[in-house]
Amino acid sequence: MSRTFVTSTLARSSLRFAVVPLFLASSWFASSTGAATTNLPPFTVSVSTVTAATLGRTWHHGCPVAPAELRRLRLRYVDFHGHAKEGSIVVNAAVALAVTHVFALLYAHRFPLRSVIPESQFRGSDPASMAADNTSGFNCRYAVANGASVWSVHAYGAAIDVNPVQNPYVFNGVAQPVGGRAYLNRRVHRAGMAVPAGVLTSAFASVGWRWGGRWVDSPDYQHFSATGG
Repeated sequence: MSRTFVTSTLARSSLRFAVVPLFLASSWFASSTGAATTNLPPFTVSVSTVTAATLGRTWHHGCPVAPAELRRLRLRYVDFHGHAKEGSIVVNAAVALAVTHVFALLYAHRFPLRSVIPESQFRGSDPASMAADNTSGFNCRYAVANGASVWSVHAYGAAIDVNPVQNPYVFNGVAQPVGGRAYLNRRVHRAGMAVPAGVLTSAFASVGWRWGGRWVDSPDYQHFSATGG
């Protein structure tokens, strides 16, 4: 999901994304992989450009970023059975390296993800993606809590929702998606959950991204963003 972002009139050049410097890449991967990945194939990622056609209903004319500003990351992740899987996520090119670092760290610690599929596979339907417990990034849509006037951080490709069932968006005490009701008690820590100082929140914090679970009035436990919104 997404709470708020900048107004659509804000120039793209003023957007501030946390990007891990390239010179840190080799040392970071060496320190974040090891015994935890025993019996798993190495973490891999490939980066490719996208087009309006491949973005499907997640993009349209008038969106705050063009397809040329986005990248598709094909990467490995660990599922809830401890198996290595292949997934894809679309993010802004400016945060591609930071996102790679996050997913490499999650893989090293075997943090489980249900699926990692671009929302184009759900015809741009965020509710459908959440109901499927899918981890996703870019989707050109407005922020849910702000109505049809403010772009979501996802519309810039600078936010990621992780395991929406285990980490629901809570508005007026109601969990979205419905399956997230079973995870409203955040004091009981279970696989796939985002918890303070846990593997998931720490992985995103390591590249400067902030967690929606910190929001008091309407916590968005699945949501992480480069801007904090």
